Amino acid sequence: MRKSKPKKRIILPDPKFNDPYVTKFINNLMLNGKKSIAFKIFYDALDIVGEKTKNEGKPALDIWKQALDNITPQVEVKSRRVGGATFQVPMEVRAERKTSIAMKNLILYSRKRPGKSMSERLAAEIVAAYNQEGGAFKRKEETHRMAEANKAFAHFRF
Repeated sequence: MRKSKPKKRIILPDPKFNDPYVTKFINNLMLNGKKSIAFKIFYDALDIVGEKTKNEGKPALDIWKQALDNITPQVEVKSRRVGGATFQVPMEVRAERKTSIAMKNLILYSRKRPGKSMSERLAAEIVAAYNQEGGAFKRKEETHRMAEANKAFAHFRF
């Protein structure tokens, strides 16, 4: 690389929970620069999650964090071309990439869900991920299965 790596931007914590992790999620959730709407969607979704999981005895933010942990992939496959053949090589995922993949999958599958408002769909996907089910959790399991199936090509790592 000719240039040095760009500096990591400091992400300020959100106003309600004072957590930069939440702000990162909201930045991923945001469309067309409408951050206030993204905040409203997320906070409403957490309220719905709190209603749905009253019997758990945990705050909604903890349930959301556990849901993200449940859908965070540990390994992924990358295509590597060796001598005319393309192999799917399993690789460990960097910590920052893990969180971003988990957040993006949660948002992607909540957008695909049927439901009235985005906050309801997001809440449903959070609860599903917390219970280790739903689209985002299936995606993680599928990624892990692919890596397991291609474990023989792990020596092609770069």
